[in-house]
Amino acid sequence: MELPTALARLTDSNQTVKNESSEACSRDNFLKIIVLPLLYTVLFILGLSLNGLAAWVFLRIPSKSHFIIYLKNIVVADIIMTLTFPFKILTDAELASVSGRVFVCRVSAVVFYMTMYISILFFGLISIDRCRKTMWPFVGTSHRHLLYRKILSGFIWMSLLALSLPNIILTSRPSTSDHIKCSDLKTEMGLKWHELVNYVCQVIFWGNLVTVIVCYTLISKELYKSYARTQAQHQATPGTNTPQKNIQANVFLVLAVFIVCFVPFHFARVPYTISQTHESTQNCQQKLFLFQLKESTQWLSSLNSVLDPLIYFFLCKSFRSSLFNTMCLSPGRCRALRELGTDSPSPSQM
Repeated sequence: MELPTALARLTDSNQTVKNESSEACSRDNFLKIIVLPLLYTVLFILGLSLNGLAAWVFLRIPSKSHFIIYLKNIVVADIIMTLTFPFKILTDAELASVSGRVFVCRVSAVVFYMTMYISILFFGLISIDRCRKTMWPFVGTSHRHLLYRKILSGFIWMSLLALSLPNIILTSRPSTSDHIKCSDLKTEMGLKWHELVNYVCQVIFWGNLVTVIVCYTLISKELYKSYARTQAQHQATPGTNTPQKNIQANVFLVLAVFIVCFVPFHFARVPYTISQTHESTQNCQQKLFLFQLKESTQWLSSLNSVLDPLIYFFLCKSFRSSLFNTMCLSPGRCRALRELGTDSPSPSQM
């Protein structure tokens, strides 16, 4: 009788170890269930308020520059992204039904990534526009060029939508458990398409990161040259007013937001996607670490929806003027803020 009893105890012990290991590797931990839902709730409230205000202000501003066109597209992308947050909040906090979790995997998460990469592409275009404006400040903008930018904006939206739709269509497997992993809902072709899209998105991101860095390197050189010339002129003619020492550092806000929000996520996304779409030798703890790293850096990407209004305010004079006029603030009270920014009209628009 002792042998069966010993075997039973050993079996119970092994089962206990497996259960403890499973609990230790569970995604349903404090970070996912408590911390991230709270952080996303803050982002949802701030993002919806700030971007709603931004959209209202931009409706009053005509699209008379490349910069304004790009900013309007980012506002739309940010609002759509912000509207996906409640679904993620409910799912992560385990308050959503099974159908709600499936909706997040099939639709909401796909829309989130689509709008994120739309924003990244327009960040790249804004950097090119700021570089052009800094190096050639007196080059005008024709109506034909504005039409081309609007067509380009439409092409970006349609291309990202076409890239994202298969991820929705191919996430079609029925859920077999209350604990849903999005990868389990994808067909075999869906997993392959998801991996392909991930690599395409990596190309989009790193291509735009290089573009942003190159553009702001050129902007830095041009601003420094301009500042040096102003200093030299002041030294040559001491009676003139002291030159302004601020060399428009606010233009680097785009670079700062881009790096803070998007760079960490793209270092984390590739290994996480590979762990989900391929059979790997990683143990559950390693997979859990990649998941938590991806979720944490994804929140930083979501933070972009709250930081973008800072770009509108500090870099866009038209936005600021329209906002102050709407708030019925006199020009004298906000003179310093009104003079910030780099989107002064080109000669053809004055």
